[in-house]
Amino acid sequence: MLSRTIQRSSRALSRGAVSSLRSNFIAATPRPHIVPRPAVTTVSKREYHEKVLDHYSRPRNVGSMNKADLDVGTGLVGAPACGDVMKLQIRVDEATGKISDVKFKTFGCGSAIASSSYLTELVRGMSLEDAGKIKNTEIAKELCLPPVKLHCSMLAEDAIKSAIKDYKSKRVGQPTLGVTA
Repeated sequence: MLSRTIQRSSRALSRGAVSSLRSNFIAATPRPHIVPRPAVTTVSKREYHEKVLDHYSRPRNVGSMNKADLDVGTGLVGAPACGDVMKLQIRVDEATGKISDVKFKTFGCGSAIASSSYLTELVRGMSLEDAGKIKNTEIAKELCLPPVKLHCSMLAEDAIKSAIKDYKSKRVGQPTLGVTA
């Protein structure tokens, strides 16, 4: 009915005016197939667990060692997807075969820094064999990392394994006093 009215009056109106009338009619017509979405009233915010915040704000064992030393193993790993880079170095006491010192430098998010810092505390005093068995799930569980940050704990696991591998590669042909391979 309204379209007939528009058609009749269109003879007297210009094309622009008819188009305007039609668009106003369409806009005013209720559309049951379109469901209005509620307005967003809250901003979602990701919060870090207090353990992550502690290791991020006060990281332990930051630094580096001379990678040329025979008793130092260096692991350098990165995650291309997020841009995190982690360098972990271990010093092994040749008499006992245990990790006597650990240092790290991490360029990345708070979870990556916290994972590195926590790992340095975890592996100090461990044998190479035990340190090589550390899994990212242990680190993630201790720091309460959310699923989107699990790659940070995977970097830490890869870093310790890479450091151990580097240390062992330097020891090829060297006497292994307390170290069992």
